[in-house]
Amino acid sequence: MISIRKLRPSDRAAWESLFRAYIDFYQRVEPDLMYDRAWEEFQADTRLHALGATLDGKLIGITHFLTHPSTSAPDTDVCYLQDLFTAEEVRGLGVGRTLIESVVDWARDRGCDRVYWNTHVSNATARRLYDKVAVNRGFIRYQIDLPR
Repeated sequence: MISIRKLRPSDRAAWESLFRAYIDFYQRVEPDLMYDRAWEEFQADTRLHALGATLDGKLIGITHFLTHPSTSAPDTDVCYLQDLFTAEEVRGLGVGRTLIESVVDWARDRGCDRVYWNTHVSNATARRLYDKVAVNRGFIRYQIDLPR
C-alpha cells in the first residue's frame, strides 16, 4: 500500500536520488547547493513543502509545492505543485495520482483556492495522468532566466 507523509531527515539520500532523477529527466544540471537549500526549506516546512510516497518503507515518489497569493483569488492563496516525480519501477501503480491528491488535500485544508502545475508538452506519460485528474486550461509558459 502506498503511504504519503512529510519527508523525514532520514529520507535525505532517497529524496535526493529521486530529485536528481527528476532534474535529469528535464535535462537540467543543478549545483549541489540547490539540493541542500531545497532540503533545508522542506525540513523547515514554512515556505516550501514536500511530501513523499512510500511503499514497503521505501521512498518511491516525491512532490514539492508552495502557496502564494493570486490577483484572481484575492481572499485566498493558491497552491503551486512545482515538482512531482516517481521512481521508474513503480510508475503505473498510482503513486503520482496519490501524491497529487495529497497536495490537493493539504491545500484544501489550508483554504487555498486551487492547485495548479506545469509540465512539458513532451511528457506524455505524466500528461495522461494529469488529463484524468485536472483540467488543461491551454496556457503556454514563457520564462526569462535571470543571471545570478
